[in-house]
Amino acid sequence: AFRLSAWPARDGPEMGPVRRATVRELAQGLNFVAVSRRPGPAGEGACSQAQAYGMGFRLAQDCDLGLTLAHGGGYPGYGSYLLLLPDQGIGLFAFANRTYAGPSPAIWQAAMALHQAGLLAPRAQREDQGVERNTPYFYRITAYGPGGATPSLANAGPAIARETWFNSTRTSVLVFTLLYFLLVLYFMSLAQSGRKPFMRRLAGIDAIEEAIGRATEMGRPVLYIPGIQDIDDIQTVAGLVILESVARLTARYETPIRVPVAYPIPFTIAQEMVKSGYLNAGRPEAYDPDSVTFVSPEQFAYVAKISGIMLRDRPAAHIFMGSFYAESLLLAETGFTTGAIQVAGTANVHQLPFFVVACDYTLIGEELYAASAYLSGEARLVGGLKGADMLKVLVILVILVGCVLETMGVQGLSRWMETQ
Repeated sequence: AFRLSAWPARDGPEMGPVRRATVRELAQGLNFVAVSRRPGPAGEGACSQAQAYGMGFRLAQDCDLGLTLAHGGGYPGYGSYLLLLPDQGIGLFAFANRTYAGPSPAIWQAAMALHQAGLLAPRAQREDQGVERNTPYFYRITAYGPGGATPSLANAGPAIARETWFNSTRTSVLVFTLLYFLLVLYFMSLAQSGRKPFMRRLAGIDAIEEAIGRATEMGRPVLYIPGIQDIDDIQTVAGLVILESVARLTARYETPIRVPVAYPIPFTIAQEMVKSGYLNAGRPEAYDPDSVTFVSPEQFAYVAKISGIMLRDRPAAHIFMGSFYAESLLLAETGFTTGAIQVAGTANVHQLPFFVVACDYTLIGEELYAASAYLSGEARLVGGLKGADMLKVLVILVILVGCVLETMGVQGLSRWMETQ
């Protein structure tokens, strides 16, 4: 109830231990937005959800339910799932008597049943449907209570209804979007012409070759883990791109590589990446089709398999590149106990602390994508990386100029940057 009370954003006294605005930060995604179907039977024929992972919640914008915050949990013998609907002020819970029972389909199906029955009404709000075009309107809110009516001290307005083909309040968004694509295309053309833009070398990238060299000296294999997500996660794509470069190094050093994969499509792509690495190293005959194995999309079944590989086969190098969640500490700690050199990279900031403390080197956030661009040399990846970097520099300059102009009392740039 306390979390749901943070919506909608409003003025008024703060009643909880933290501000409502702080609670609403739970709904800020901390990784790239993905597109997926609504979980469970309710997802059949439903529109796709735009989803991301926030501060402890899976965030999704659903075309029927609006903003949703959800997460599951488990403990030996128990399973649970929580779905919060801030737009309606409703929360749904499910509890089960099996470890990680996965009751999420039932919860989403119940939410859709409530929605279809008209029982998920939005929070109280009023829309004026009788306005006329090009006519100014002024509004005043009046509160009614035991003491009678208390009108607000000021009017809101004028509000004028106009039809338009172009939202001029988002011109700045359009300008920066066009600039980004122009920068990406420019740096892509440079990379394709052979004039690759400068990219700073990362210690984590150097550590990959060091780790493979150590495995070669010890006569042990290299264990490569491309995350636990499907191919629709951009971090999985980055991890698979890096895999090709790692496989090329292992082929050159004649070191075995083991690649356990959680989903079927990444499994097929991982096979092709390893095969391509051996081919580019000039040793296609050394490629082992069994070096890439399909395990399970079940999170902790996958972890159990990898932990077994670490403890039985004792790989000398563990490389984690991709999207990781609760299993990150389990994998990194197990690997640490075996004495292997460990290199990790993920854009999930909520898992970075576990990799930092248990691994020898860690690629933080966007360094994962920088590594994939640097190692592969692919023009599109290099162009995207440099284009994003240059846009960041431009945004920083605009912010600094805006601060100077605001200090001087000139508000033109700030007003142009405002969006509605």
